[in-house]
Amino acid sequence: MRNKLKLRPAHRVQPWHPYAWQLQSLLLGYPDEDQPGHLSLARRAAPALPAEVREPLLRFVGHAEDTGTEALAAAYVATFDHRKRCCPYLTYYAHGDTRKRGVALVRLKQIYATAGWRLTDDELPDHLAVVLEFAATDPDTGLRLLTEHRAGLELLRLALHDDHSPWADLLNSVSATLPALAGDERKAVARLAAEGPPGEEVGLDPYAPPQYPPDLSTGGSR
Repeated sequence: MRNKLKLRPAHRVQPWHPYAWQLQSLLLGYPDEDQPGHLSLARRAAPALPAEVREPLLRFVGHAEDTGTEALAAAYVATFDHRKRCCPYLTYYAHGDTRKRGVALVRLKQIYATAGWRLTDDELPDHLAVVLEFAATDPDTGLRLLTEHRAGLELLRLALHDDHSPWADLLNSVSATLPALAGDERKAVARLAAEGPPGEEVGLDPYAPPQYPPDLSTGGSR
């Protein structure tokens, strides 16, 4: 079933996917001085997206505009840095802090390098904002990567909803760009929710998560 999940999305890329993923990537990065421009861009580009992608994205935009960059940045750190269940690093959900996660991170970097990408030292390749930015530039490969990590994405989405986080709307928007959950994926989400990721804390150097607040949305040397 795993191979089928990897192959299935390759034929489902839509013309609007790159625009959606780029906007989501910008808005899922750490809110910095560029945040007002990102919000303005989202307002201008969102009308071209399907309603199920557009509406939750614009709800987040409205919240971010009302909150302001400084307060939103503090909420970002509290949500994604201080709550492990809201981890934005996708390989964590499948592999935890284990050697297997280190291998998965290397694989991602190799995929990016093949496409001409080079990440800066403050970027981990499995941060959701980074994966989405890559997907915007290489939609077929990006869709496969996002679908491979669908269980983790859904677990993050549910955790953000449980915390009543404004970023839950952005995860709703991301989820709406992907194929509907199949039976095995639902089981994977349920298993991760019940068991959590593996906990063997070895083998990740040099991929220890950076301390916030870096800007993980853009700025890498691609």
